Amino acid sequence: MTPLLVRRAGAVLGTALAALLATATPAFAHGADAPDATNFRTTITVSPDLPGLEVISIEAGARLQLTNHSGKPVEVLGYQNEPYLEVRPDGVYENIHSPATWLNITIAHVDPPPTADPTLPPEWRKVTDDPVYRWHDQRVIWTEPTDPPEVQAAPDQPRRIRDWTVPMRTEVTPLNLSGTLDYVPPPSPVTWWAIAVAGAVLVALLGFIPRRPRWVTVTLAAAAIAAGALALAYAVGREIDAGNTSVGAILGQLFTVQLWPAVSAIAALAAGIYSLTRKAAGDFALALGGAAAGLFAGMVNAAVFHRSIAPLPELSGKPSDDLARIVIAAVVALGVGVAAAGMLRLRGLTPTPPTPVPAPPTLAEQSK
Repeated sequence: MTPLLVRRAGAVLGTALAALLATATPAFAHGADAPDATNFRTTITVSPDLPGLEVISIEAGARLQLTNHSGKPVEVLGYQNEPYLEVRPDGVYENIHSPATWLNITIAHVDPPPTADPTLPPEWRKVTDDPVYRWHDQRVIWTEPTDPPEVQAAPDQPRRIRDWTVPMRTEVTPLNLSGTLDYVPPPSPVTWWAIAVAGAVLVALLGFIPRRPRWVTVTLAAAAIAAGALALAYAVGREIDAGNTSVGAILGQLFTVQLWPAVSAIAALAAGIYSLTRKAAGDFALALGGAAAGLFAGMVNAAVFHRSIAPLPELSGKPSDDLARIVIAAVVALGVGVAAAGMLRLRGLTPTPPTPVPAPPTLAEQSK
């Protein structure tokens, strides 16, 4: 592939990448309204005392997940203490007359149908064969589009928003699930964006080094591979936080609800490996792979820069919020920096000096 063709292809693909970013960004949200980050932390303080029953908070607190391997039916009550869910050994059933069945579909407000009358006898509808269910419970999350008044008055102060309880029972025995909802002040986004931009500039400067030495190519390749690996690890972490623990479940979610971040991470990995093993179009691969990782796996997750709670599981019992910001800042810095360095090399700002062509021999030299 000639340098001119590479430049033209790079311009075309760069334009396509920009258009794709503009049109596809709204679809990047995780499934089931999982937030990219939030300022409200949901904590379970008391779990139901029933062997085989587990309830956890997932997706940065956006949903509860109930797993029932107790061998007994467990009933979750709705907002007016009406039967809402019944998690039996053979699967999960919803009461279509419970308003909670409709209100808990999404974090956004949904108007229940007229048949959602909590005074009517339960009418159960089976929704899954597995004794596992996830739902948005408005008792444990903040659903309003604006912050509480006390938070608006002092946004830099942590607040206990409320203590909450989700009533449950097994047969006639009540079960206790309770916890807290707290406001956690967000970090300064300026600090994290400054780190990401400074890192990107440092990596991009490698594109100005003349003669394209091998160590620069290796360094850029390593940066692209690191960006891809970190982006993929972050995507996997989000799936674990969403309650997916098996390899099949994680892979299924990566290539559906997280398709763009996952594919972008793989593109960066492939670009780094390609640039190490091939000479032709190596800079083009780095530019494209780095841009994909920096934009589609880094910047789309940059909500962690200005939100306090990240959608990652705890590590050793401690929140992973700062780790999430470090990872995303690194993905943005490495991805955008590699993309810029690759484009600089493509545009000939660091041209490889042409091999000198020996001059033809003179007549005197030919006569010797």
